[in-house]
Amino acid sequence: MSKEKEQTSISELGEFGLIERITKDIQIKNSSTIEGVGDDAAILDYKEKQIVISSDLLTEGIHFNLMYTPLKHLGYKAVIVNLSDVYAMNAVPKQITVNIALSVKFSVEAVEELYLGIHLACENYGVDLVGGDTTSSLTGLTISVTVLGEIEKDKAVLRSGAKRNDLLCVTGDLGGAYMGLQLLERENEVYKVNQKMQPQLDGYDYILERQLKPEARKDIVEALKKLEIKPTSMIDISDGLSSEILHLCKNSNVGCNLYEDKIPMDEQTKQMAEELNINPLVAALNGGEDYELLFTISMNDFEKIKNDPDFTIIGHITEASEGTNLITSGGSAIQLEAQGWNHGK
Repeated sequence: MSKEKEQTSISELGEFGLIERITKDIQIKNSSTIEGVGDDAAILDYKEKQIVISSDLLTEGIHFNLMYTPLKHLGYKAVIVNLSDVYAMNAVPKQITVNIALSVKFSVEAVEELYLGIHLACENYGVDLVGGDTTSSLTGLTISVTVLGEIEKDKAVLRSGAKRNDLLCVTGDLGGAYMGLQLLERENEVYKVNQKMQPQLDGYDYILERQLKPEARKDIVEALKKLEIKPTSMIDISDGLSSEILHLCKNSNVGCNLYEDKIPMDEQTKQMAEELNINPLVAALNGGEDYELLFTISMNDFEKIKNDPDFTIIGHITEASEGTNLITSGGSAIQLEAQGWNHGK
């Protein structure tokens, strides 16, 4: 049996030694980054463009479980969930800062593994890591990422621009991340009872990746630009399709009709839902963490996207007085409700 590599306690390096170790290989990619890691603050130059800023917090035991979440995947995901918010504004992310709070159970090598994922996400999306902070935690791990992006004036897309007769569109497929989480939770419960049992994960690579290593839809923002389409409103799907549709409709003061048979779902999502006796529609409507883009476009842009496999038209915008409705396969209209993940539970 091979001997496990000895781990280095963070106290051996100290805060500054740890910072130097996890930032020594950073390379600047964007001309707007004048000064990055290494000084009291970063210096950025956006000239004539507008700045877009978003921030997200991930806490162990609330947002992730390290029993089945690899640290490298966690670092990657922590960046992606923030980049997704910027793409949802039709903007381009350029820089991030990362703040982490660590308990004594984490070694230097564990932190390096976390940052491998952070650096990989930065590399894949052309983003610079320009600063952050590290501190101690009495329990577990907390990660806070702030992302800065840029957008040309008058090009930003808000949640508040949807209009009557606009088409309601979504990218990719929905419900996969939620079903991947259900699978991981099931196998974790089995492991607690019998640690000799091997996890039954074969055949579900796609939904596991949707949960553990999601991707932000940079390609969609680029595609919309090439198609010369500016959505009238847009939001990313982090808390479930129902919640996001309700956000768009409330902010735009409109209603909508969402068609059940138009909601895109992958076969693995449906198979896992059947195995766990869950309605796959519930996963798509309320699951969250898909990080796809939900947006509205003018009817005039229909011809540009009608045959594009990246986009699915799932409904249309109505007057606010008509409400926000799910039109079932049988033709019945059901009022949509926000049943996405509750952070307080």
